Amino acid sequence: MDEPDRWRHMASAPKDGSRILVTIRPSEQGPAEVDLAYWSNGDRFGAEGWRASDSSPGHIIEYAEPELKCWMPMPLANLNRTSMPSPWEGDDAQQLDGSGI
Repeated sequence: MDEPDRWRHMASAPKDGSRILVTIRPSEQGPAEVDLAYWSNGDRFGAEGWRASDSSPGHIIEYAEPELKCWMPMPLANLNRTSMPSPWEGDDAQQLDGSGI
């Protein structure tokens, strides 16, 4: 059984529209953050790709693949901003989900 609080490499993220937690890489705009996101197959409002869950028609927040470092499934109960995990601060892909083996 998978641990619910374990970060995984983005290549394994579900692209079925389910909501997941993602670590957004640090950039000139700010430090690393955790956001709630989902994969969109594209529609009249935007292209196929990762979107922030608070996107809405006319205000789509899209993430390019390189912006997202890793993901984890949603916790099972009582998700709120104060219970969000800390962003992944470790090294890139080799350390995620045992992919360095």
